[in-house]
Amino acid sequence: MKRIFDPIHHFIELDAGEVALLNVAPVQRMRRLRQLGLAYLAFPAAEHSRFSHALGALAAGDRVLEALSRHDPDYFSSADDLRVQRRLLRASLLLHDVGHGPFSHACEAVLGTPHEARTAAILALPEMTAALDRIGVAPSDVLALVTGGDTRYPVLRELVSGPNLDADRMDYLLRDSYFTGVAGGRYDVDQLIASLRAFDVRGTPALGVDARGVVALESFVLARYMMFSTVYFHHTTRQFERILQRALAEIWPDPQALAPIEAFLEWDDFRVIEALRTSDTPSARAIRNRTPLYALVAAFNAERDLAAFDATYRALVERYGDAAWADEQEQLMHRLPLGAGDAKPTVHVRTHLGTVDAREASDLIRRLTGKSHWRKLFVERARVDVAEARALVRSAGGRGGRS
Repeated sequence: MKRIFDPIHHFIELDAGEVALLNVAPVQRMRRLRQLGLAYLAFPAAEHSRFSHALGALAAGDRVLEALSRHDPDYFSSADDLRVQRRLLRASLLLHDVGHGPFSHACEAVLGTPHEARTAAILALPEMTAALDRIGVAPSDVLALVTGGDTRYPVLRELVSGPNLDADRMDYLLRDSYFTGVAGGRYDVDQLIASLRAFDVRGTPALGVDARGVVALESFVLARYMMFSTVYFHHTTRQFERILQRALAEIWPDPQALAPIEAFLEWDDFRVIEALRTSDTPSARAIRNRTPLYALVAAFNAERDLAAFDATYRALVERYGDAAWADEQEQLMHRLPLGAGDAKPTVHVRTHLGTVDAREASDLIRRLTGKSHWRKLFVERARVDVAEARALVRSAGGRGGRS
């Protein structure tokens, strides 16, 4: 048994087979992939890796399964069934981010291949299949949980890649909050996990929450909103991600050269930074020296701002052309299950009146359900007088920003 110290979950224990899986090269590569990409340019301590997050997700998922075994023992057909599901869940959470590229989202934008497709190729590598075979886990079962595919274990799928109660989010909100110093990402993880239950929904097991966990669920939903608003869509991170996309396109002029999984795995954040160190393009210099090439001139964070956003953006483009650009981000704050669009609930909650939609159990969740918007307008510093652009924003009726 190996014990790993962790600032979020304190001790994370792995058996010998899991340690062997941890030591496979594609898993070790996650040490060299930052969990938050370029967020360290805005939050200097946000240097943590996808490797530490993968371990944290494993720890969170294991706690959930332990809670289910105590509160809903009938969910497991036998002690052996619990052991099988536990092995599969832990391996899947350990590997759920293994397909990410350097600075994940910027990499996908340039190379055009989603990390889920990379995950499938990585799981097919001989060293990965051998390591999974040693712990009695099939790569196809891991892939189904990671990509949200068909599986015998829908509760595990929710914990790995589900839209609402996944262990991925349970860890990254706490971890990202810790390393950025942003308190808004914290939530009542102990109460949330202790309140999780396996419900029978029309003959299919589904992960849900006991009524005593509604307040913890509310804190979980609010934490996600706060982290998107404060960290994930921070204007500094957003502008440098745009610059990085240009820099990556310069490093990788032929995206197909990284199509073979072996070539893709040779790249990580460290290698990209080294490539930028020896490049003298404006984009490479900007990333290397943290030189902001753009200035934030307006920000709009509410649906009702759409008309003002459009009018302000038009005014900037008419005046400055392609020296103005818009960053538009939206998220479903309390997302409906995969394949949404029908009457499926967000999260099932067991109350004294029976099992209900979380939106019926909580006015807060009902109000937060749906899309949240973050729209920002930038101008290029070298081509635009920033003070003039901000004055134009004010005259157009927009909300000026600072950077």
